[in-house]
Amino acid sequence: MNEEMSAQGGSASGGKKGSTWFLRGVLLIMALIALAVGIFAVPAIYNATPKEYPVDINYLRLFVGGLYLSIIPFYVALYQALKLLNFIDHDTAFSEASVSALKTIKYSAIAVSVLHGTAIPFLFQIAELDDAPGVLVLALAFTCAPLVIAVFAAVLEKLLQNAISIKSENDLTV
Repeated sequence: MNEEMSAQGGSASGGKKGSTWFLRGVLLIMALIALAVGIFAVPAIYNATPKEYPVDINYLRLFVGGLYLSIIPFYVALYQALKLLNFIDHDTAFSEASVSALKTIKYSAIAVSVLHGTAIPFLFQIAELDDAPGVLVLALAFTCAPLVIAVFAAVLEKLLQNAISIKSENDLTV
């Protein structure tokens, strides 16, 4: 099939570019959702919480600050994922730059998880006042999801390092 495509002047990586454009669209949607949360949801939480629950305002400020701070490593990870898609498009996915991007994604995911984890004590107060343990389950989900991404990025990083070392050994023997 690749011979047919090259005979017709086409490229065998045409399907690959389509999949990277789809993934870029997904990254754009994720970025827009995070932006909307930062612009609309977090200020609404900050304004509505003291009216609904008798919580310490300093805990609320810490909670909101942690949410805003977690947006930074989230966008760093999205940018690194975009770089990985560019490496795939340019057939340089098996490079040290890809390993570096995966390492940055791993550390960014850990940072998001830690920042979301700092919100759990505040959300525990809310859950106690409202008798809603589901809030804590949701908080744990938002804390553990980035950890899953970090583990996945670490596994990919290790696999990519092994593949690069095998490739360089093969290049030396040929």
